[in-house]
Amino acid sequence: MHCSGSHDFYGSTVDYFGVPADDSPSFDLSRYFFPSAEYIQKALDTAGARVFVHCAVGVSRSASLVLAYLMIYHRYSLLDAIYKIKERRWIFPNRGFLKQLNTLEMKLHQISST
Repeated sequence: MHCSGSHDFYGSTVDYFGVPADDSPSFDLSRYFFPSAEYIQKALDTAGARVFVHCAVGVSRSASLVLAYLMIYHRYSLLDAIYKIKERRWIFPNRGFLKQLNTLEMKLHQISST
């Protein structure tokens, strides 16, 4: 099961980007890493904008997408991104998401090496 928000729920003053993700180690969250990171960066590039990333509990799915954002746009290693987020809040991405983030880190490292 996953939570689904909508533009109707958040109203016209909030721009909404939904990710229908299960908090299951077998769920492929990695397909949302780049689109979510791009959405977050685009929003942050807008003057006065703020971004609120959330999920049902707020420690696995949303945390994993923010970790991916930090890795993609700020070139953090996975471990450094985890430490950065943990400065502000407790997170606990499931093991499947951590494996996917580790794969992302390896891909990003390959890209930066070439």
